Amino acid sequence: MTALLVLEDGRIFRGQAYGATGETLGEAVFTTGMTGYQETLTDPSYHRQIVLQTAPQIGNTGWNDEDDESRAIQVAGYVVRDPARRASNWRATGSLEDALRAQGVVGIAGIDTRAAVRHLREQGAMRAGIFSGPALAADDELVARVKQSPQMEGADLYGAVTTAETYVVPAVGERRFVVAALDVGIKFNTPRMMAARGIEVHVLPASSTIEAVESLRPDGFFLANGPGDPATADGPVELARQVLERRIPLFGICFGNQILGRALGRSTYKLRYGHRGINIPVVEHATGRIAITSQNHGFAVSGEAGEEFGTPYGRAQITHTCPNDGCVEGMAGIDFPAFSVQYHPEAAAGPHDAADLFDRFVTLMTEHPVGYAGVAGRRPEGTAPAPYPQPDGTTDAEATDADADAGAAVAEVGTEPAAAPAMTEQPDPATPPTATAAPSVDLRPTPPTPSPTPAAGGFEPVGPEGPHTGSRPSADVDEAADEHTTRLPVTPPAGTPATGRDELEPPTGRMPAVGRPGTPDPLTAPFSDIEDALRRDGGTPAHPGATADPDAADIPADPAPGADPVSGRARPVDDRPWPPPPGSPSTPQHPDRHDQARQEDH
Repeated sequence: MTALLVLEDGRIFRGQAYGATGETLGEAVFTTGMTGYQETLTDPSYHRQIVLQTAPQIGNTGWNDEDDESRAIQVAGYVVRDPARRASNWRATGSLEDALRAQGVVGIAGIDTRAAVRHLREQGAMRAGIFSGPALAADDELVARVKQSPQMEGADLYGAVTTAETYVVPAVGERRFVVAALDVGIKFNTPRMMAARGIEVHVLPASSTIEAVESLRPDGFFLANGPGDPATADGPVELARQVLERRIPLFGICFGNQILGRALGRSTYKLRYGHRGINIPVVEHATGRIAITSQNHGFAVSGEAGEEFGTPYGRAQITHTCPNDGCVEGMAGIDFPAFSVQYHPEAAAGPHDAADLFDRFVTLMTEHPVGYAGVAGRRPEGTAPAPYPQPDGTTDAEATDADADAGAAVAEVGTEPAAAPAMTEQPDPATPPTATAAPSVDLRPTPPTPSPTPAAGGFEPVGPEGPHTGSRPSADVDEAADEHTTRLPVTPPAGTPATGRDELEPPTGRMPAVGRPGTPDPLTAPFSDIEDALRRDGGTPAHPGATADPDAADIPADPAPGADPVSGRARPVDDRPWPPPPGSPSTPQHPDRHDQARQEDH
């Protein structure tokens, strides 16, 4: 059956219907991930978008009941080039097309996705529609329908994907912290990653108030990913400001990064075609570390690499940027406990380079104890938690008196104050699917070797900066039921021990250091200059245009003489331009390459 992909500028691609038939409208975007299409389709951040896969073959592993990142497929439409004719995977319960049909997602296959991606890269993401079956009409009429659809700028979408009621993801093993997570489009794997670190996650609706947050007495606050224009998220932005005023440790990702940016006084803007894929580099400027990340966003926070700026809560800094376009990828408070990144550390799907950000969140909550679990590890035994700081910088008198009375009562009976309320399992007609094991890498933090003088029941959680002192909260937790909550079960990876892990996650590779005087900056210099520096420091000859190094005598001998440190080849790399100029002797040797280059240009 014929299907059409119609863009708002009049460009039309003709193919075959894939999935459901009919009409769908949304913003046309592309994603470069070669794997993880099920996670992509169920990512709430793609709500009301028509997703085009740059990878030509899609659907090989079918569809299963374990990899969903939300309750349903979220995309408005789906565009592929060569869908698999049959699924081949031991976990598959059906085909990708069957899942699209069952959930009414209109798609198209067989178009030149390469040409479509180039068009979107040059012209930018734009409104589009997929039409098939009875929805087909004259081209002009279809273009007019597309132009009548709403723009993504100004779109308020997070309310369409948030949870209707609070639910709880219990900690795997012993509960160490309690986190309130604002659901503006959260993916299932995010609370799993926190649960694997002993965090009990209370997922709250996007309309939650600061009173609902404070009632949990959380150790931290989490801002999730989500769809739409951050300029419309006034409610979450105001809630984030109230959290910052109370000095509750805050961690945000993706849409949450933009919410935090607005709360700190930064503006946001729409990218031309966005960042969507699982191989996007990010630079952490404090360390020079390069992480390959999973991303899905069409808006960004304004700012420059390393920029330090003032906020109502103290100084903050831009900590991460993308080397591809300079886009802000992260920020952090200098004088207050908050940080965020624009990418997805939960990596569903994607690389695990950024998984340590959840460990940093644990460290932040340990260093700034304000909740039940955090304060229990720092306060003297028998004393109540201190009240949250008030927005005006003072402590409310009534709250102070109440806490003092509670502390006196606790000291009198000689027992620990009540821990954070535990949520009991409640039946739910729309129960989230059973959570699967976390990614194959065991992500549970490893307790360090006990110090020579540990405190009774001592426990030192490990963060990126090293161990920090603290203790486990009391095992006697209040299991009172809450009639407004449900549980999202979490299953630890097979073979995972009750505590700890066998080995730490492998460190992320960094860009090779080029530390000799006069060498190029690896973040800004042309790559050819970086290659010259690498070959020079590695003891191999640079290309003929490189300048000789006056300190060449001081360079240690190359451990593998003749090997190129950039390419790994046993001989120097041919750095001549391609295609070669007319009359070049290499042209007759490879006549097909010139034709291929010409095809690439067209």
